[in-house]
Amino acid sequence: QVQLVESGGGLVQAGGSLRLSCAASGIIFSIDVMGWYRQAPGKQRELVATITRGSTNYKDSVKGRFTISRDNTKSTVILQMNSLKPEDTAVYYCNLIYDKPGHSNIEIWGQGTLVTVSS
Repeated sequence: QVQLVESGGGLVQAGGSLRLSCAASGIIFSIDVMGWYRQAPGKQRELVATITRGSTNYKDSVKGRFTISRDNTKSTVILQMNSLKPEDTAVYYCNLIYDKPGHSNIEIWGQGTLVTVSS
């Protein structure tokens, strides 16, 4: 069974940096998309950044501040967050869409990690 294990997050002052990491374990034939979403209190979950084999996609408000990258050998996705703002405060969730023999576009989520940015 494929699982996602997240690490990173925590409390940081505005203007600071944090690094989130998410490692996928289990039998994965191929990874289609890995990404990060976030959910602030009282709000819907929203896309932060995704990465496929050849491209990245970012929420407009994080462009230029956040960078998503992948380590293919370890099935790991990293979100480097710089110049953090209080409005970035949320629970961040790792997302994976992958294929395995006989099945395609399987989607799973991590357990979430809290990022708190103080002003």
